Parts: sequence; C-alpha cells; structure tokens
Amino acid sequence: MTFAALGLGDSMLAALRDVGYETPSAIQAATIPTLLAGRDVVGLAQTGTGKTAAFALPILDRLDLSQKTPQALVLAPTRELALQVCEAFEKYASHLRGVHVLPVYGGQGYGVQLSALRRGVHVIVGTPGRIMDHLEKGTLDLTELKYLVLDEADEMLKMGFAEDVETILADTPDTKQVALFSATMPPAIRRISQQYLHDPEEITVKTKTTTSSTITQRYLIVSFQQKMDALTRILETENFDGMIVFGRTKSVTEEIAEKLRARGYSAAAINGDVAQPVREKTINQLKSGKLDILVATDVAARGLDVERISHVVNFDIPTDTESYVHRIGRTGRAGRSGDAISFVTPRERGLVRAIERATRQELTEIPLPSVDEVNVTRLARFDDRITAALGEAERIDRFRDIVAHYVRNHDVPEVDVAAALAVVAQGESPLLLEPDSEPSHRERFERDRGERPGGFDRDRDGGERRPRTPREGMATYRIAVGKRHRVEPRQIVGALANEGGLKRDDFGAIQIRPDFSLVELPADLSRATLDRLEGTRISGRLIELRLDTGGPGRGARRDDDRPYRKPRH
Repeated sequence: MTFAALGLGDSMLAALRDVGYETPSAIQAATIPTLLAGRDVVGLAQTGTGKTAAFALPILDRLDLSQKTPQALVLAPTRELALQVCEAFEKYASHLRGVHVLPVYGGQGYGVQLSALRRGVHVIVGTPGRIMDHLEKGTLDLTELKYLVLDEADEMLKMGFAEDVETILADTPDTKQVALFSATMPPAIRRISQQYLHDPEEITVKTKTTTSSTITQRYLIVSFQQKMDALTRILETENFDGMIVFGRTKSVTEEIAEKLRARGYSAAAINGDVAQPVREKTINQLKSGKLDILVATDVAARGLDVERISHVVNFDIPTDTESYVHRIGRTGRAGRSGDAISFVTPRERGLVRAIERATRQELTEIPLPSVDEVNVTRLARFDDRITAALGEAERIDRFRDIVAHYVRNHDVPEVDVAAALAVVAQGESPLLLEPDSEPSHRERFERDRGERPGGFDRDRDGGERRPRTPREGMATYRIAVGKRHRVEPRQIVGALANEGGLKRDDFGAIQIRPDFSLVELPADLSRATLDRLEGTRISGRLIELRLDTGGPGRGARRDDDRPYRKPRH
C-alpha cells in the first residue's frame, strides 16, 4: 500500500515525501479513503498510530483556499496536543500556498487569535473551552464549517468537556463531515457518535504491542516510605537528559518537585491547578534544558512531546494499562531510545502482571541502587569536576602559587591541602552516602524467605558476604577496575579474551564492585596466558590480575596483594 493509492493529491504526496513517509499506517490506510469519499468516521486507535495524518491529509487535500472563514475545526483535550496537531497541519501543507492554521487554546491572549481570525483562517485547532469562549463572544464564525474532528474524544470527556463538545457539534452546520478518534469507546462516546455523526464508518486498529520497542521498561519494589529515596538514587545513578516523573495527584506532584529542588535538582510541577502561562513557560524550560525534571499528573502531560525526554518515572504506578502506555510514550518517540522506571509497592505487584499481559512486553525488575552504586557515581562526577578544572590552565596557575605558598608557610603536605579545599568546595553536604542502616523491602522479603539478594551467601555467624564457590575447575580472580572506572562486563570479557587468548567458555561469573571486579576464570591458566594478561589495561588502567583470597583485602589493598603469578615449574 502506498499513499498515492489512497487517492491523495500531488501536493500531499510531495509533503509526505519531504517528511520521509513511505507507506501509510493501518489507521491511515483505512481512514484516508473513507474521509476523501465524504463519509463520517469513528476511529478507535491508540496514541502513536498516526491518526493525526489520517485526518489532516484528507482535510488539506480538499480545502478551498479562496474561502476566508474557517473550513475545518479540530478539537483536542489539551494545549500541547492542539499545538502538536497544528504543527502537523503546517508540515503537511508545505506544498500548498496560502494555507492558514490557527491554534486556539486557553491561557493565550485573545488579541493574537482575534487578529488571525480577522485576516482569515482555513483550519482551527483548539481546546473546547476556548472555542466556546469565542463562540459566545461572537468572534468565531463556524457557519461555513465543512470538517470537524474530535481528537482523543475519550480524554476530552474525562476532562469535563462533554457539554462543550456537544454544544459545538450541535451549533455547527449539519452538512459538515465529522471524524471522531478515541482510544476507547465508553457509552458517552458511543452516544455522541450515534447522535451527531451521519452513518459513520467505524474503523478499529489493534496494535500488536501498545508500547514502543525502543523503550526499556523496568520496575523496582519499594515501600511507600522508600519512594523519595528511591527516586533520588535513580537520579544519581541513571544517565538521563530530561525526565518526567508521574504522580497520582496534584499534591503529590508539588511535594515531589519541592523535595527535588531541596536536593539541588531543577524540577517543577504541572497539574490542573497550574495556570496556562506558567505551564507554557515550564514546558519551554524543559525543552530548552533550563529544567531537567517535570513532575506531572496524567492529564497535565497529555500531548506533551519534548525530544529530550530520555526517562519516565512512575512514582505512582497507574492503575490502568492505558495510562501506563500513554505515560511511557512520552519517551522513546520517533525511533529514539527511552527508559521507563516504575515504583511498585508490594501490594501493587498485580498491576505489573496486568501491564505485561496487556502490552505483551515484559518489565524487568531491578534492585534499588545501592549506597556503593550511588557513591561510585558521585566519585566519578567528582573526578570529572577535577578533570574539567585542570583544563583551565590560567586559573590553575594562579591557585597553584597560592597552594605552594600555604604549603611552604604551614608545612602541610599538598595532598592534605587538596583534601581541605575539597571539603570547602563540598560544603556541609557529605560527598558520599553512609551505608544503609535498614535493609530494603526486597532484602527483608528475601531474608524472610531464607534467600539472599545479589547471588551471595553469608557466613554462619552473619559476617561478611562472600561469593558463592566457583564451579569446578574455575577460580575467582580479582582485577583492579570497577564501577568507579565505568567498566562493564563486556569490556572485561573483551579485554581478557583478546589479550589472553581466552574463549567464551573460559569465563564464569563476573561481579563488578566499586573499585575492583571479580572474574571466574580457569584455575589452571598457563604461565604464557598470565604473562600476556599482566600488561592488560581496561579503561586505561592496568588490571593487576591476581587470585582473590575472599578476605578483608577486598576493601583495601594489602601489602601481600601483589599481582598474581603462577609459580614456575
């Protein structure tokens, strides 16, 4: 199927080639010919199926550019969706000369809208409330309207626009063509379609999966009291650009945003109580990078499309699958990768299973980032700050003289002066987290079941964890690179395999710790292999391969922690 086969004109086909569309989606293939034929349509399709082009292309294809009064009206539930649809119309109209599309929504000054209406507008995309305001004031003439679209009709009804929508439908010409698009078909939508649409064709598009394959979906089990700490640790350990955190209520979004700001993050809340100008300013800040974290309710995030959103966090996991799909759809758009992380209390496990059944995609359970993981990230960032400062040669030279003067006059080692300056720069906030005093919910759960988290056993006296015994013929070796050096298992395997001539079967378990890693390798490595591995580097550091003793040497290097050498025979 091609767009040309759907009956679209040359101008539309040229615009589609410009934006790189090659074949129509299912909703486009079914809807465009029907609308071009003049029939009303009820389209049941999820967000992200391409329904905007399904109604925009037929409307633009049939516009009478000589008519100055509005010919098409698209109603959308939120300002963000209205702007998104408006941008799509302008993109598809790139090969039509003189097409005027106007967004009309609350919170924007009337002056801009009134002057545009006086000049003449072909297509209006607006929210029901502001459209009703114009109709009541007599500033919007819809007497010659030919096309009316209800986009995300179920959301408009949820937001309380049912009466406005029905008034607009009733007060516009009976001869207009109507297209209604909705993700679901509740009784109210069914009634509207029966009352105001003329013999509509019902088009249903079922997607094979309702969540994008480009989104990595994870969740962690936390108690309600742990959520804020969990969010802070996620922010510290995840490499994110922009993030949306979803809360269930307005008060929750405001509380989260306030606590994040107190922790030094640039965060703001949007919800139903936020005035439109403030909402608009906040989203623009998110787009420009002045704001990193947006805390929002479901309704407030409708239609939000910000390219830099790399992560979505469900602080409160939604109770229905559709909300979950819509939330995580704010990331991983247009083929980009994205991450979705959900906080799940023990009683909400069933919601995870329901989401997996509905979306036919598995959510991966992850542990709460540990204190060690957070501290590794903090130390890496501290290292990066030092490296960046060392690049400022002129400033370094000035301070070098000051430090040298202090060392000479106070007889203090330079390293102590550097440490003192780090204390001054850090302020009252500790650089590193203290070890957890209380076990996480996951640890308590596993302890109660007689299991131990993380693949470790404890000594009978409850002492230090030790790795499980390697399988037969294998031994545990220690290498001097870990999380702090941003090393990953694949780098370890690649380096040891390439330098030592090892095969995949030669590797067992790999455990990456903050400052070192433990690798299971054959116990009988040859002297030649050990000699080759002696000079191996990962992330620029010598690995210093040696047998792991499993003792206290794991925490700090001991005098006898020399690189391992197999004795000569």
